[in-house]
Amino acid sequence: MKFISPKIHGLIDYLVVVFLFISPTLFGFTGTVAIFTYALGAVHLLLTILTNYPLGILRIIPVTLHASIELLVGVVLIVIAYTLFRDNAEGSKLYYVIFGTVILLTWLVTDYRGIFHRWSNS
Repeated sequence: MKFISPKIHGLIDYLVVVFLFISPTLFGFTGTVAIFTYALGAVHLLLTILTNYPLGILRIIPVTLHASIELLVGVVLIVIAYTLFRDNAEGSKLYYVIFGTVILLTWLVTDYRGIFHRWSNS
């Protein structure tokens, strides 16, 4: 069931960037976890700005590549939670398990084909 539209997905992407940038302060992340979270926010902002969809600014990256990157990132974040951040006292393991899962769920319910067809035909 694909019910997230191109505009809503773009909005979600920008909200994710804001969430990533405030997360270290909000959740008390320091050191490597904070740096990783800020870096992830910067990369996600770049991906969002460069994607060829309604809220993209430069529209260089095809939506299909954006979708593939999101799928990969969702999986990688969950793996990182159970490996690099497994013993972290700041709660980063739980944060990244939940965050990776939310990315995967968003990927699952986004109509990427609809984004491509509606956006490329307008």
